[in-house]
Amino acid sequence: MNSPFPNGVAKRTGKRKLSKARNGPLSRSTGFNDQTVTATLDTLENLIPLFDAYRAFYGADSDRAAARAFLLERFVLRESVVFLAYQGEQAVGFTQLYPLFSSTAMQRTWLLNDLYVVPELRGQRVGEALIERALEHARISGAARVELSTAHTNLSGQKLYERMGFERRDTQFRTYVKEV
Repeated sequence: MNSPFPNGVAKRTGKRKLSKARNGPLSRSTGFNDQTVTATLDTLENLIPLFDAYRAFYGADSDRAAARAFLLERFVLRESVVFLAYQGEQAVGFTQLYPLFSSTAMQRTWLLNDLYVVPELRGQRVGEALIERALEHARISGAARVELSTAHTNLSGQKLYERMGFERRDTQFRTYVKEV
């Protein structure tokens, strides 16, 4: 299978059942007992600090105003799908998907571009709950696969993705980038 994001691309294998779909707890399948919800303009302010922290994790400078503008544009133009995880009333993690298409499969695919959980809740299955929501969304939309890449140094993320059934595909293709 050809992919526009081959370096570090992962394909999910196997299936997991969700304990409750659509804005509800995912306790049986993931162990995370609070909620994952689809982010909207109404939850944008809860997403911004998480998105800003995610960018900082990857070395970008903090800029909440720019983060707000970027996310607002994605929502208004419907260019991404974001899921938020809540513990009580507190947003504690998010994942963002971007739509792609596979010419060889002639189907939609989704790029799981961002996944972030606040440090104090890592290892508490929040990331798993968010990935399950992303996979549910991909299945419902008829996608062929979900792809992702992560930093070579993000060992905990790599373990999570492999535990969730993603397989490494970075040996078949090389990734090239040219800034424009």
